[in-house]
Amino acid sequence: MNRTSPRAVVTGIGVISPLGTDVEEFFEALCLPRSGLVRPPAGHVAHGLTDAVGIAPDLDASALVPRHDVGVVDRFALMAVAAADAALADSGIKIGEDVDPRRVAVVASTGAGGMITFERQARSSGERGASGVSSFLYAAFLPNMATARIAIKHGIRGYSSAITTACAASAHAVAEAFRLISAGDADVVVCGGTEATLGGLTGVAGFRNARALASGWSEDPTAASRPFDARRNGFVLGEGGGMLVVERADFADARGAAGYADLVGWGSTTDAFHLIMPNPDGAGVADCLRTAVARAGLATSDIGYVNAHGTGTKIGDIAEAAAIRTVFGDEQPAVSSTKGVTGHLLGGAGVVEAAATVLAVARGLLPPTHNLDAPDPRCDLDHVRGSARPTQVRAALSTSSAFGGHNVALVFEPASTRLSRTGGAAHAG
Repeated sequence: MNRTSPRAVVTGIGVISPLGTDVEEFFEALCLPRSGLVRPPAGHVAHGLTDAVGIAPDLDASALVPRHDVGVVDRFALMAVAAADAALADSGIKIGEDVDPRRVAVVASTGAGGMITFERQARSSGERGASGVSSFLYAAFLPNMATARIAIKHGIRGYSSAITTACAASAHAVAEAFRLISAGDADVVVCGGTEATLGGLTGVAGFRNARALASGWSEDPTAASRPFDARRNGFVLGEGGGMLVVERADFADARGAAGYADLVGWGSTTDAFHLIMPNPDGAGVADCLRTAVARAGLATSDIGYVNAHGTGTKIGDIAEAAAIRTVFGDEQPAVSSTKGVTGHLLGGAGVVEAAATVLAVARGLLPPTHNLDAPDPRCDLDHVRGSARPTQVRAALSTSSAFGGHNVALVFEPASTRLSRTGGAAHAG
């Protein structure tokens, strides 16, 4: 990275996750750790299809969108609006007062978009024909509708986009925020993404029939998600996501904002190997990590923590571990995957894990990998397990990978702003 370009700082966080919606409670649950995974209750679409799911809290649509839209907003967009509202409130910024709306961007990404709406409309059209299709179909299911709703609600008039790179989507959105600020195209970016796969039968059944979901854990659903553990046998499907407010650091300073952590680099590569399988040698992930560290102007020895993609799949975890060992050699950073307690939030996973990494850097506390009882020897890393590890790191990485071979890595450092959010409130830096 060219250090003469503006620094970017995270000043606001909003999460919608199986661990709840309060940022402090979310991070506390990651560090205890306290699982958000449950057995699908009777009547839930996933009941009988899988042993464990990560269900995000219900949201009051009437408090988030205009009354006339309550019945037509898809859950993925509703979660994005709620997370953006929370992140903007956390940052304290007032668009139109503190910042020109034309200098604010929004990137709210997703893997699948409004699957709940599309499934319902497909069922309705099957029953009633063409008359069964709502005129609001496209305003509900299109992947960019979360971005549009956030922009309209908050009067954001700058750059806007929605990236749909499956499970890497919301991490790509955060990388886009860095690009926009570095290029001078925005002073403030609201970025992240959400996924609402648990709302419809199609999403759950597709993964179940592909034998991708963890099985054999009906007696203890909290034990089903086991990143890097020898007994892992698939991922746990979750829903949720989040949004970050990322600002030009000098702009944040000028308005007296407190930063959680600086976003200082990113990497993105493609495996070009298989539509849904990762390259077992982890070469694409390794290239991504190297690129991110180099763009940040750092050495690999500067990285003290990696929040890994770590889904709990056999091949995926081995490939990622191989990449980390290849890149860091004898100077291995601490590694953990927070999916042990959240499950896999698909397109919403990257930003939630970026938020976890930002909080780990700010608080000097690295969350452990839950259920990592017996690490797979093929995933030999410096795992944080059992309990959180108090460590002040020079820099940290958050990694994401996805169907299609997409890889993303984000690099965070302690906040450079005069005020910092090191303990849940603003402190002089």
